[in-house]
Parts: sequence; structure tokens; C-alpha cells
Amino acid sequence: MQARRAYGTLLFAAFLGIWLGSSLSVAGDDRFGGVRRSVLQGSWYPADPAALQGLMTQFLAEADPPLPLEGRVRALVVPHAGYRYSGPVAAHAYGLIRGMPIERVVLIGPSHRWRIDGISIGCYEAYETPLGRVPVDRNAADRLVRADSSIGFIPQAHAAEHSLEIQLPFLQTVLGAFEIVPVLMGRMDSATCSLLADSLIRVMDDGKRTLLVASTDLSHYHTDAKARELDRRFIHYVEDFDPKGLLAALAERRCEACGGGPTAAVLMAARRLGADRCAALDYATSGDATGDRDRVVGYLAAAVVESRGAP
Repeated sequence: MQARRAYGTLLFAAFLGIWLGSSLSVAGDDRFGGVRRSVLQGSWYPADPAALQGLMTQFLAEADPPLPLEGRVRALVVPHAGYRYSGPVAAHAYGLIRGMPIERVVLIGPSHRWRIDGISIGCYEAYETPLGRVPVDRNAADRLVRADSSIGFIPQAHAAEHSLEIQLPFLQTVLGAFEIVPVLMGRMDSATCSLLADSLIRVMDDGKRTLLVASTDLSHYHTDAKARELDRRFIHYVEDFDPKGLLAALAERRCEACGGGPTAAVLMAARRLGADRCAALDYATSGDATGDRDRVVGYLAAAVVESRGAP
């Protein structure tokens, strides 16, 4: 009996340790400890480099000509499902930045598989896909981790997360050499979004030409008609450049998005960088890819632009 109680106590302690480790964003000594390997190749996208590159080229070629958005693209809103479902939508956003002199991309997505009570920065040396390795901007990542006690590095959160990795092959295809700052959000209230936006503005004072990317899918598992109704509201707040209204609508369940916090934070930061306009570029549901209209997920591509900025 005593052995059983001791085992139970140890088991409880182990689970408590896991819970505490996932709910606190603590900067550890293992930052920049190696390469974050692909966990999506062979499932969410092809593992063969030639096949993956061909798919990227196909999506970008088939995307409608981008809207005439004069000015500088400060940020994108893109989906993060498997390429079969969301790739054609994402291509409308990524085609807009093809060949632009972007040196750094801040990727912000939700943490789907690990609880984060705050924000986690992917402090690796690089992220790897079949198209090669993308280095992490170590200085920017480290400055973010040091910006606030609620910002840290939780390796478990990044290990199997798809919302950031799924963006990389597109970026590797449309840009030259660039670095990334991988950011995952757990808490997505207004205060956390404002904190992240403020921290990003301070970190981005180094003169590097930076693009912000919010990774989000929209409504989940409604009928196609209901999904489009909910998603129209989300798109309305994005195009109105209204992050506070968006967060309120999400809290009141008038719309849905797993990456609502990343979207709001990106809008907040982009506004302070000079952006003054948002435009939806493309929208679809998974039903457009599968034909199943009973349980769908919504996908949006949008651009946030500084009208007077140089392209």
C-alpha cells in the first residue's frame, strides 16, 4: 500500500511538473541549442525537395494576379493547414512579396499542442525543411525573451507545432536569404497581444527590413454556409484594421480563429510601423478542396500595407 501511495505521489508530481513547465514561459539555458527539424514533411507537404518546390511553383502560378496594393507590405495573414487545403489561399499572399528585399520574417502563430501561459520564442539555430535551413535571428529572439517575464522559450511547444513550419517553404520560394523569429502565443487576450506588439516594435529598431506574418485558420467544423458567415466577420475586422474589435468579436464567439491573438498582435505592431490599410486577398474553406460541405475549416490570405512606403 505504501509503495502504491509513493508511486501515486511521484506520478502526481511528474504531471504537476509537466503542467507547470508548460504554463510558465521561462528562458532556459538551452536557447539556440540546435536545428528544429521538419515534422510536416511527408504528410502536410511533400518530403521530396523537387516535389515540394514544384508544388510551391504551381500554387503561386495558379493564384489570381494580386490586387494592386501600392506601398510597402508590412504584414501578411495566412492559413496554416496542410497544403492540399490551404496552399492555394496562402499563395495569394506570398505571391505579393516575391523578390522583395525582406531580411527578417517574424512568424507568429498559436500553440496547438502545448499549453503556454504567455509567449514562447523558438530559440533555435535554424528551422529546417526539405528546401534547406532558415536561420533564426538570434539577437532579435534573445531580445524578445528578455523583454518580459511572460516571454520565454518552451521547446515542447515548438517541437511538433505546425503553424509556423508550414509557412517556411513558401517563404523559401519567394524570398532570397532571410532570417526568422518564430513566435508562439498561448494566452491571446488584449494585454498579451499589446505586450507582444510593443516588444516587437522595440526589437525591430535595428534597421532590418522586416515582414510580420500572422498564421491562423478561421472557423472550424461548421457547415460551409455557417463557416462563411462567421469568417465574414473576422475578415471585416481585419479589413477595418481593428484589432480590438477583432479580439472582442472572438471573445464573444461572433467569429472564430485559432490564431486570433497573432492576427491582432500583428495588426497592432503593423499600425505602429506605419501600415494604414488591410486587404483580403483570397478566402476559401476546406470544402472547396474536398467537396465536403458539412464540416469545414476557413482560410484567409490578407495583406497589411503602408500606403506611402516604398515596396
